[in-house]
Amino acid sequence: MSIEEHLECPSEKLLCLLAGPWTLKILWVLSNNGPTRFGKLKRRIDGISAKVLTERLRKLEEEEIIYRDYKPTIPPQVTYGLADKGKDLAQVLTLIDKVAQKWQKVST
Repeated sequence: MSIEEHLECPSEKLLCLLAGPWTLKILWVLSNNGPTRFGKLKRRIDGISAKVLTERLRKLEEEEIIYRDYKPTIPPQVTYGLADKGKDLAQVLTLIDKVAQKWQKVST
């Protein structure tokens, strides 16, 4: 199976998107904090560069998982939040977190 055929599967396409660097952390922060301005989002994700954060946010916006709200103030205010698809994923992230918490308790 070629990579193109592999990515035609909706589940594979979603998993490849989520496996991108920092993507799950970005979605986790937005799902737990609600709409968040760029600077605050960057501060909440320790170690991410502004360039990488911008790239990931653009990709998530392109896939309609998040939305971008731009206000032309001085300085400009850019806020990101979960779109409907992102809200669907928030439920999945919560379940993953529950499993991770359970597994952590078992291993300690």
